[in-house]
Amino acid sequence: MSSNPPAEYAGVPLPEVRITTNRLLSAETTEKVLNAFEEIEHIRQINVSGESLPSKINSGPNKGLDNNHTQRRFVKIGGKEVELTKLVGYFFIELDVEDDKVLEETVGKIKAVCDENIEHGFNLEIGRYSKYRPTLNDYRGV
Repeated sequence: MSSNPPAEYAGVPLPEVRITTNRLLSAETTEKVLNAFEEIEHIRQINVSGESLPSKINSGPNKGLDNNHTQRRFVKIGGKEVELTKLVGYFFIELDVEDDKVLEETVGKIKAVCDENIEHGFNLEIGRYSKYRPTLNDYRGV
């Protein structure tokens, strides 16, 4: 779901907000949350994670048939049509903030969006959850 913006921050780990929902979100709720996040300043990128909704059934007697799950569909986010291939349970939001005051204000706005749209509850944590520079595993296959 991310557009992979260039890492022009010289390896400095920007803060991330991890939102873990108590229940997997429907496509409608995911669309509302992501569109509300689009309005918040200082968000650099958003990655989502959750239960996969494959296009084909992977096992069982119907293996290989189309998976006609009602939640696997296109949603409109920021004016773009995006195929939702997951039941979202996690949001990883990277912030581009200058100081702690801006960080607190931005996290407050993110929490307000979640309070308004995620009805079954969530946990919100601030830290660094995805890598921001190459690790040893990135060099192994070369």
